[in-house]
Amino acid sequence: MSKTIIARFQPKPGKEQQVENTLREMVPQTRREPGCLRYDFFRTSDVSGGGFCLIERYTDQAAIEAHRATTHYIAYRASIMDLLSAPIDVAILEPLDSRDI
Repeated sequence: MSKTIIARFQPKPGKEQQVENTLREMVPQTRREPGCLRYDFFRTSDVSGGGFCLIERYTDQAAIEAHRATTHYIAYRASIMDLLSAPIDVAILEPLDSRDI
């Protein structure tokens, strides 16, 4: 069963462009992964300020694990952490009543 991930990123002040660039680099590489069904990148704005969000969909848990083992994922995690004002907020969703798009 497919799984969806929502990952939210809050850049440190002045680091917004670096975070955006880092996440943009992930998009084409991740979309080419065999288990990736969707990988969409968004800018967010809410009461806590702006940030970024990735909405990801994978065929199954094995595809998520394969994604996390890629060299581009490992490099992104190593480079982005110092640019963020808070840990990455990650939610893995299992559909209860969902329609594939």
